[in-house]
Amino acid sequence: MGKSLFVLLFAFPAALCAGPIVYTPVNPSFGGNPLNGPNLLNSANSQNKFTDPSLQSLFGRTPQSELDLFNQRLQSLILDRIANSLSGSLFDANGNLKPGTVETSSFVISIVQQSNGTLLVTTVDKTTGASTQFEVSQ
Repeated sequence: MGKSLFVLLFAFPAALCAGPIVYTPVNPSFGGNPLNGPNLLNSANSQNKFTDPSLQSLFGRTPQSELDLFNQRLQSLILDRIANSLSGSLFDANGNLKPGTVETSSFVISIVQQSNGTLLVTTVDKTTGASTQFEVSQ
């Protein structure tokens, strides 16, 4: 019996040096290394076959066609040119806003001098009646 125990101890020397098995989690949410997070997320996203229909459109709107995007950009360009042409009516030679009212086919822009030295700029949409205001100090 002693000889067989001696043979077993020399046949399996790793059994003599074995320590306790310690579990270390991989997921950082459960105490694992935080550097594993991006790899786990990328792996999960690559395996995800579900697509949320509400995320397929931009903020609940249907995706725009190339023609719609072009028309939107063209409209922005035209409105920018109109705003630049109005700047001569809104500013004096020194570049300061001057009180008064400027009217376009769609908007009314009023600039009013206030008692505290600031100017109140009000823009009114003629079609909807909606308006915005902001103050500017000179």
